[in-house]
Amino acid sequence: MINLGRMTTEQQNPDTLDFDQISYAEALTVMNQEDMKVAVAIKKVLPQLELAVREIVTAFESGGRLIYLGAGTSGRLGVLDAAECPPTFGTPKEMVVGLIAGGEDALIDAIEGAEDNSEMGESDLKNIHLTSQDVVVGLAASGRTPYVIGGLEYANQVGAKTVAVACNAHSEIGQVANIPIEVVTGPEVVTGSTRLKAGTAQKLVLNMLSTLSMVGIGKVYRNLMVDVQRTNEKLEVRSENIVMAATEVSRAIAKEQLRKSNGNVKLAITMILLDCDLATAEQKLDAANGHIRKTLD
Repeated sequence: MINLGRMTTEQQNPDTLDFDQISYAEALTVMNQEDMKVAVAIKKVLPQLELAVREIVTAFESGGRLIYLGAGTSGRLGVLDAAECPPTFGTPKEMVVGLIAGGEDALIDAIEGAEDNSEMGESDLKNIHLTSQDVVVGLAASGRTPYVIGGLEYANQVGAKTVAVACNAHSEIGQVANIPIEVVTGPEVVTGSTRLKAGTAQKLVLNMLSTLSMVGIGKVYRNLMVDVQRTNEKLEVRSENIVMAATEVSRAIAKEQLRKSNGNVKLAITMILLDCDLATAEQKLDAANGHIRKTLD
């Protein structure tokens, strides 16, 4: 029998024992107060987050991938973060991968028993041809999900770097991974509903891991996402705004340089900052491994 009693995510919150009787205003205040604890809990694991970011950047630089592995809410959050990388940072979809126990159907419907199958975690990683150049981030609020444990154990066998993101201390996945990140957010407002504080904590952690890793490989200049993909009208305008903010040119010039660069924001910025043509900008960026700032040295 699983011992859930020792997990803080499964314990009753003493501040919400009357949650079903208090007013909506009072309940919202309590939830807001509980949510404030999440950022404080993450602050305690920033050193571990830094280690993970460094490993992910190294993986990207060597042609490796970032792979999220989780079940339920944790798995959905991993898939979400992976899905948002291509439009935000211009990454190929295979560069950041989200795997969820039960497959795509589990994004909408709960797949009974999927998270309890450790062999499925290994199988899913085999199906995407995991290599030693990859980083696998196992996600489990409880820290004990067999699907994630099985995946992390297989990743270790392959030689991939492994990271565990849990919301309980001394987690099982933390003991398996090279880098344990344990964000202890405490009992939930509704007992055991880890889509709440634990889910918020995991979302914030994933934001940090993917965003800082993208910064590390040159996909952000200053605080601008210079590899954004112009896939709709809003993003076309945003691309112009990014070029204008990075170079202090007019919108007319930004549009013209984006036309010359075939819509490539990073190239347009480099052409303006270096006052060069497209071929030279491509050469300079290639030599700088995609970092605009390094082309200015």
